[in-house]
Amino acid sequence: MVPRVTATPAALALIDKLAAQHGPLMFHQSGGCCDGSSPMCYPRGEFLVGDSDVQLGEIGGAPFYISRPQFEYWKHTQLIIDVVEGRGGMFSLENPEGLRFLTRSRLFEDAEWAEIAAEDARLGR
Repeated sequence: MVPRVTATPAALALIDKLAAQHGPLMFHQSGGCCDGSSPMCYPRGEFLVGDSDVQLGEIGGAPFYISRPQFEYWKHTQLIIDVVEGRGGMFSLENPEGLRFLTRSRLFEDAEWAEIAAEDARLGR
């Protein structure tokens, strides 16, 4: 199964660094007005996920969630989490590092999408 979310080596290195400092992590991509392209990184359990969130997968051992409206908009794409210079979201753990996580994306190929659509149907997504 092709993953819905992946991370670049730079993002994985930052995840490892943050996990060493803060313990297990989690990510949430809200699509809000202020940090829409920046997933937020939290200590695991610090952000409450609910019925309006979908877990896309894991990156660097950290679960990655997205709001259901964003999932509907991006369900045909693979999210690729990268790192760029700059300040992260105000409450995101990478903020003091001078780096921020950034979401890039690519459309799934037809064969990938067929596999994913079958799995989504099985899971009731």
